[in-house]
Amino acid sequence: MKFDDGCGRYSLTGIKDLKQRFNLATQPRGVMPNYDISPGQFAPVIIRENDKNVEAYMKWGLIPSWSKDSNMGYSLFNARDDHLFKSPVWRSVVLRQRALIPATGFFEWTKPEKGSKQPKQKFYIHPKQLDIFSFAGVWDTWHDVEGKQWQTYSIITTEPNKEMAKVHNRMPVILHQEDEAAWLEPSKDKPEDIEPFLRPLEDNGLEVFEVSSDVSAWDRNDERRIAPLSSQ
Repeated sequence: MKFDDGCGRYSLTGIKDLKQRFNLATQPRGVMPNYDISPGQFAPVIIRENDKNVEAYMKWGLIPSWSKDSNMGYSLFNARDDHLFKSPVWRSVVLRQRALIPATGFFEWTKPEKGSKQPKQKFYIHPKQLDIFSFAGVWDTWHDVEGKQWQTYSIITTEPNKEMAKVHNRMPVILHQEDEAAWLEPSKDKPEDIEPFLRPLEDNGLEVFEVSSDVSAWDRNDERRIAPLSSQ
């Protein structure tokens, strides 16, 4: 069975906790909870500037600074860990512009076997006993033809752990809280500095359950998106 690179949707609902959780100087303003963030949307991203953690509101889907085509972002919302140091698209940003992507969970879909009439099933996944966590990410700044500046980001994916392997063959890199400062550390600018972070979360560390796959309900951006299917 062939899958995509993983993590095409995620949630961030603990907005009020961002300042304390990520040691920000100020509370992000104008950011609303989003139960189903998709590529092309804007979401909070944590970067390091002047030795401080800073929140920025970026578009999901990396547009490299040198690109002439804004549509690149729609195919670069994930960065595979095994491509990071091989592709010039990723190598330049992972060595100099890393980010924390705050989240409260993420979604994946199982795909039916070829010829099966079974629909895709949507799953919601989050680390056990964590209300908010972070994906390892990269970001860049792009200027359009009118000179407007856009900041964009991608989420790094890796091999699945035991729980995720039952759903998908990739998963996002979930950082331990104690590793977040090191991930943002500018002095870590060599592949050997970055590679130790690129691993799946430990086995038995995720809660995984089915949620509604009803596409007609996608206009409802609320807790029903992440409610267990058994409770609906």
